[in-house]
Amino acid sequence: MLNVFTLANGRLFQEEIESLEELARFKPIWVDLEAPTPEERRWVKQHFGLSIPEDAMDEDIEESARFFEEDNGELHIRSDFLIDDDEDPRAIRVAFILNEHNDSLKSKGVLFSIHDEDVPVFRLLRMRARRMPGLIENAKDVLLMLFDADAEYCADTLEDIYDEIETVSKKVLNSNASDNLLSEALSAIARNEDMSGRIRRNVMDTRRAVSFMMRSRLLSAEQFEDARQILRDLDSLDSHTAFLFDKINFLMDATVGFININQNKIIKIFSVASVSLLPPTLVASSYGMNFQFMPELEWKLGYPFAIALMVISAVVPMWYFRKRGWLR
Repeated sequence: MLNVFTLANGRLFQEEIESLEELARFKPIWVDLEAPTPEERRWVKQHFGLSIPEDAMDEDIEESARFFEEDNGELHIRSDFLIDDDEDPRAIRVAFILNEHNDSLKSKGVLFSIHDEDVPVFRLLRMRARRMPGLIENAKDVLLMLFDADAEYCADTLEDIYDEIETVSKKVLNSNASDNLLSEALSAIARNEDMSGRIRRNVMDTRRAVSFMMRSRLLSAEQFEDARQILRDLDSLDSHTAFLFDKINFLMDATVGFININQNKIIKIFSVASVSLLPPTLVASSYGMNFQFMPELEWKLGYPFAIALMVISAVVPMWYFRKRGWLR
């Protein structure tokens, strides 16, 4: 899918392109390629003179090669963006290409983004740009606002984790929590721990991308200040992720502890039962080994006496255990 974004009266407008002739009618500041086809790549190359690298969205590219500047002035940034999906949370690699130096190319002043699937941060920026005139003035503003929206998206995701952890905490700290409830809480804690780790990694990646833009000396004084504000926002998220990790570790330990307590209760029942049944077993064994004088032959009350003795020997330990509170 090929989308172009143009500026009109300070607002960002989106157009979906379906042919090369249609692409030639617009003067965009942002060209977004979502899972581009070979034909769409060819349109971009013919109209803008830009060749999209084949490895633009490779996940195994070296970290040192994710931020660089070509000899012709093209700025290449490969950054990850978070997708908070309950079923499959993940990070999507997005490749950005920006040319601000070479006047001979039609791609000058146009931001190109290439990715495999829709990114929530992109939708957030499009919604902002439509509602807030003057938010974006050029391609560099688009790139900066994408990173700013990414920081806000991470903050919103952290707030959702806060809310879910609070709900899980109430379930875990409930004195009557069952094993099934604790198992569900353990799954939720593990899921939130994984998401917190992804957020932290995404914040680190965004910080590196913004720092690279600041070092490239392409930003104006106002854009440079915006970039510094984005870095401050990202730094503020570190303390929140650190707190969440501590909270998640505490809940993880508490949940595992409560599960062990419930298991120990079951083991205690078997232990009490085995101890309480030991005296009747001893009585029955002594009774059965007496072959010289059979109680049922020498004494008519032999059987009732033996059974009563076995019952008493079982009841007395249970009464003692209950009095000591070991059966609670």
